[in-house]
Amino acid sequence: MHVRPRLLIASAVLAALPAVLTACSGHPDHPAAPTRSASPSPSGSESPTATAPATPASSAPAPTPSPTVTSAAASPAAPAKTPTAPPAPATRLSLTAAARGGALHLVRGGPAQEFTVTVQNGNSQAYRHLLVAFQMEPLTGEPGDLPGPAAPFVLERRDPATGAWHAVDLRIATDAKPAHLYTGGTALAPDAVRTDRYRLRATATGPTGSSPLMVYAIDADAAEGGSAEFGHPGHVSLPLTTRRLV
Repeated sequence: MHVRPRLLIASAVLAALPAVLTACSGHPDHPAAPTRSASPSPSGSESPTATAPATPASSAPAPTPSPTVTSAAASPAAPAKTPTAPPAPATRLSLTAAARGGALHLVRGGPAQEFTVTVQNGNSQAYRHLLVAFQMEPLTGEPGDLPGPAAPFVLERRDPATGAWHAVDLRIATDAKPAHLYTGGTALAPDAVRTDRYRLRATATGPTGSSPLMVYAIDADAAEGGSAEFGHPGHVSLPLTTRRLV
């Protein structure tokens, strides 16, 4: 029996089979993708394309309006500060005495001689009872002087309201009288000034010689045992000479 032609035909068929399969699938390992029909779908709408849908273009944001700058109402200018003056330096009470020629020249039994005493308070303290006190040391006298029964001197103050002269105490001693032992006096405000007129005369039987007349400003409210600086806030002296008439 002759079989060669059948084997040849079978071999040819087997050899052509891979080519046919490749042509149908497009790739030996993967089946060919189904061909989309170009005919319209039953609903009449076209099939969507295989491309991805286009992303809608985002519109540019609308420009934000710039805020309107409203100028605030101009506030009234603050008043310029006046420079604060530095505090005034502390001042204290001062006392002055003045006489014609700068001294008292008395004649025993002769006329009185006037002088003034000015008290000027400082800004540190007000006084409720401030008085002016007078003192002098005893005169040594001259040969032939005999002390008489009367006081050797007479001191008076002129009342500014009436013009009358009134006797004032004149202390003759060598020691100082404490401020708290004085009484009287008048008020004196800070920076106040007071001037009084006085007159002094030597009696006919008094001693002669020279001794300063000491004038004190006395704070009658000073406490006992306190500092003399506070009890006697001011003092001054006038040269005094007493001589015989002949």
